[in-house]
Amino acid sequence: MDKILVIDDNSAVGQALTVLFTLHGFETATALTPQAGLNRLAEGDISLVVQDMNFSADTTSGEEGKALFFAIRERFADLPIILLTAWTELETAVELVKAGAADYLAKPWDDAKLIATVKNLLELAELNAKQQIRASERHQRRQAIADKFDLGGLVYQSDAMQQLLEMALQVAKAEVSVLITGPNGAGKEKIADIIQRNSSVAKGPFIRVNAGALPIELMEAELFGAEPGAFTGLNKTRIGRFEAADGGTLFLDEIGNLSLAGQMKLLRVLQTGEFERLGSTQTRKVNVRLISATNSDLPGAIAAGDFREDLYYRLNVIELTLAPLKNRAEDILPLARHFLAGRPLTLEACRALENHDWPGNVRELENCLKRAALLASNERIDVGDLNLPPQAMRRPRPAFEPDEQQLREVLARAPSISEAARLLGLSRQALYRRLEKYGITPP
Repeated sequence: MDKILVIDDNSAVGQALTVLFTLHGFETATALTPQAGLNRLAEGDISLVVQDMNFSADTTSGEEGKALFFAIRERFADLPIILLTAWTELETAVELVKAGAADYLAKPWDDAKLIATVKNLLELAELNAKQQIRASERHQRRQAIADKFDLGGLVYQSDAMQQLLEMALQVAKAEVSVLITGPNGAGKEKIADIIQRNSSVAKGPFIRVNAGALPIELMEAELFGAEPGAFTGLNKTRIGRFEAADGGTLFLDEIGNLSLAGQMKLLRVLQTGEFERLGSTQTRKVNVRLISATNSDLPGAIAAGDFREDLYYRLNVIELTLAPLKNRAEDILPLARHFLAGRPLTLEACRALENHDWPGNVRELENCLKRAALLASNERIDVGDLNLPPQAMRRPRPAFEPDEQQLREVLARAPSISEAARLLGLSRQALYRRLEKYGITPP
């Protein structure tokens, strides 16, 4: 059960609020002085504070309440605080709300409004606590994976990438073919690299072939090799990628571009491990783990007669689907900072990066930031350096994870904690958590 602490020098106020809160299912503790209130808070188990603004006789300035508020805020940054005030202290109460107080009510208070405010604040506090627990659990899961597996420097933050990564690592040791689907530039090759690094053939070669970048007439020679004279201009033996990958992994990107003849040979290799070079009758045998990738609609290609159904099911023992970058927006800023290698971004640049759709996905993001780093006139990358379309600056600004330098910059120019939270797109509670994370004392 939630417990509310009432700090007021008038015992009648404490008694009245105790009765009111008890009728609505809340436990209540009371304190007559600021120090007694702080001592009670130190004991723990308080979910919300209702505090007066004056404690000494004939005092109406509200300075005592102001000092108490900041003392509580310094020690218990996320604790909701409701101010009880006379009209003479209204200006001070408004100032404290801007600094993080949850609400203020004039004496005599409206019971219904006070109870509604208390319930809303306690529900919000419970939601924030659950979010913190989930965030902690996510961090622990990610740290456990990073400690146990070789992620090859993968940079990510989103739950979507976390789930895909966990599945990729689960199948890495299995002797099965993996098909990675997703849009161009989303990072399919990076996932294939992680599977190879954590596979039973991790010490073997990892050979990459982009089927989309090769003419169809050269595709079979590239994969299976060719003998001299197999086609015009070839005067020496050409070792194919399957032979080069023997004992390791072959990553075949844009598998949908493979010719039907090449598909037939690929199917045979998957079934038997055997193939012949172009222009040769000698059968060769290899042991290769195949990871393929495509941005094509392979079921649609099967229906059109452009892709073999039997090959599809051989390739698709395990399918990993990589979401486009716009659907895992939490990854944008961590990737951006990685590509900039330490160069800072302004707040406006961060917002523009998160607002853009990134049709070219991670590859487009990397190219954008490399260009910005080369052309920016200042050390800090600003929104104008990104050369993004105007709509990236006009759409709603999502919340993001600011770094320490951005927090200090916004705090220095914002008139209050409330305004700093608004500029950062965060709740006050979320901002206080980040200040605590970096050891920053609120101004």
